Amino acid sequence: MIRIGFGGGCHWCTEAVFQSLQGVECVEQGFMRSDAPADSWSEAVIVHYDPAVIELAILVEVHLRTHAATKRHSMRSKYRSAIYPFDEDQSQEAGALLRGLQRHFDEPLVTEVLPFRAFKASDDRFHDYYLTNPDRPFCKTYIDPKLAMIRRDFAAQVSS
Repeated sequence: MIRIGFGGGCHWCTEAVFQSLQGVECVEQGFMRSDAPADSWSEAVIVHYDPAVIELAILVEVHLRTHAATKRHSMRSKYRSAIYPFDEDQSQEAGALLRGLQRHFDEPLVTEVLPFRAFKASDDRFHDYYLTNPDRPFCKTYIDPKLAMIRRDFAAQVSS
């Protein structure tokens, strides 16, 4: 298994998105930080995945399409749009993937590749939020549309 971090929106949403994909063994939900100026805690997940089943390219594209990857909104310190690689090779690959995927977006991506520095898990009561609370209004409003898009546009990668 390989691991990589993603931040962008609410970690409940991000967790549910990656839990829906084949080849993802585990998603750790919590908060991540990097080097200054991105050294404040920001909602994120660590995705443990099998690259023989799902490629990093798919994970990155899913990530970009399931949060506001082109918006510099006022909540970016809490919801930093980032990919957190765990080594230099992964960092280089993530950067190349972002550059390649830019052509599919009308506006510039704000997503950054930031070195992973620290992670702290969210409270246990929030882990597997969507899996244990799918009928909650938050899940219906914010997570269900993302999962519908994944089922439509990434059908081959959706876990059963």
